Amino acid sequence: MRVFTPSEVTVHATNKYLSVLVAAKYARVLNEFPRDRSKSGEKKLTTRSLEELTEGRIEYRVVPRRRPTE
Repeated sequence: MRVFTPSEVTVHATNKYLSVLVAAKYARVLNEFPRDRSKSGEKKLTTRSLEELTEGRIEYRVVPRRRPTE
């Protein structure tokens, strides 16, 4: 299992918390696609999403939270 350091994941994200959120949401997106079950050495989706984030292959944008109008 590969260990990702905070300095690795913050290269393409603002901070480590945002990078973990982006990777988690991307892993959920990957989970929706059909996978080839015949591959026995397939990586976990969270590992795959963190690798893609550290390599800069994930593009994202931060949408500010809307405040409810009263």
